[in-house]
Amino acid sequence: MCGRFALTEAVKTVAEAFSLAELEGFPARYNIAPTQPILVVIAGEGQAPGSNLPDRRALLVRWGLTPGWVKDPKEFPLLINARAETAIGKACFRAAMRHRRILIPASGFYEWHRPSKESGEKAQAYWIRPRRGGVIAFAGLMETWSSADGSEVDTGAILTTRANSAIASIHDRMPVVIQPEDFSRWLDCKTQEPRAVMDLMQPVQEDFFEAIPVSDKVNKVANMGPDLQEQVPLERQPKPPEKKAPDKAQLSFF
Repeated sequence: MCGRFALTEAVKTVAEAFSLAELEGFPARYNIAPTQPILVVIAGEGQAPGSNLPDRRALLVRWGLTPGWVKDPKEFPLLINARAETAIGKACFRAAMRHRRILIPASGFYEWHRPSKESGEKAQAYWIRPRRGGVIAFAGLMETWSSADGSEVDTGAILTTRANSAIASIHDRMPVVIQPEDFSRWLDCKTQEPRAVMDLMQPVQEDFFEAIPVSDKVNKVANMGPDLQEQVPLERQPKPPEKKAPDKAQLSFF
């Protein structure tokens, strides 16, 4: 899963990376948590005739997807992640996979290695960032939920896939990363059906990320400073978790 991430790149850097003609200023965010607003990039309505520039725009959505058919969000699980392997067939994500695929700019994400309860060891947090640095794009899905009074809330979720061998010792899942050359194909919901972009929802190459052990300060949403990403000594290396069947009851992470 992916339960926390960060976006600390300059506005200009993000705008250039995603070919955005307009992007309002925003502060560096070191500890983005579920239910908070997140920046997403969507396909636009079409460029002027003769233009060969990508047509994209940015907006803020609430992190935690709510399907349009939900009557009361308070009685529905918070869907912060969607499993890439099953999103096409799940009622919660099927429409978004077909019509509302998005990109989520990020500088990296946090993950926790959680030893077995029998070991008595505490969980270790990691800041996982691209080795080359810069901003990256998580694959995401978006839905707009409308209330009975007509008000609307844009919501989103991050697609996850199985972890590659470099991350598997920490956690068995990781966000789907879309490469710049595939941005247009991922966002094109008019001609690219979900099965046509399945090849993009694979674990990123083994050497793409580096994992840095950090303190447990990231556990608290109130902590939002750059010190969250400072490396701390690691007492012992994590071991890959034993494979187990997914828990179907955890609807937030399927």
